[in-house]
Amino acid sequence: MRKSREQAQRAVNELSRDIQDLKQSVVVLNKDLRVLEEDLLFPANTRLSVFLSLNVGEFFRLEGVELKVDGETVTSYLYSDREREALAKGGMHRLHLGNLSAGEHTLSAFFIGAGPNGREYKRGSTLRFTKGQGPKYVELSVADSEARQQPEFAVREW
Repeated sequence: MRKSREQAQRAVNELSRDIQDLKQSVVVLNKDLRVLEEDLLFPANTRLSVFLSLNVGEFFRLEGVELKVDGETVTSYLYSDREREALAKGGMHRLHLGNLSAGEHTLSAFFIGAGPNGREYKRGSTLRFTKGQGPKYVELSVADSEARQQPEFAVREW
């Protein structure tokens, strides 16, 4: 009787290890599938990635961003407190991932938030750019300007 309990316990332990190994394999497979899906849906030659970075605190509190490509809204995003904290600590948010043909394009970003003394703030920045055959990366940057005592909004290509 005791031997059968020990055998059963060993079998349970072995099964538990097998399950953990299977879970690890599923995690790795899921990651690989996500990468493959991104490559299939957004091929490198047509890919447009737009990121947002934040270096503010005193002059602007970001609430949301609206992003337009060639006059069409492609993303509208409202930020939570946790997301703002992550951005303030140096994080970047991939705001948009999409496909864009080669040629001349216009990207416009509208930043919505609160400025000094809690007043509503809505500002826009525009970038005219040429999309080539490779992927295109664009950063939307919001930073405090001590000299001007207000936030600065910039759009730049990588």
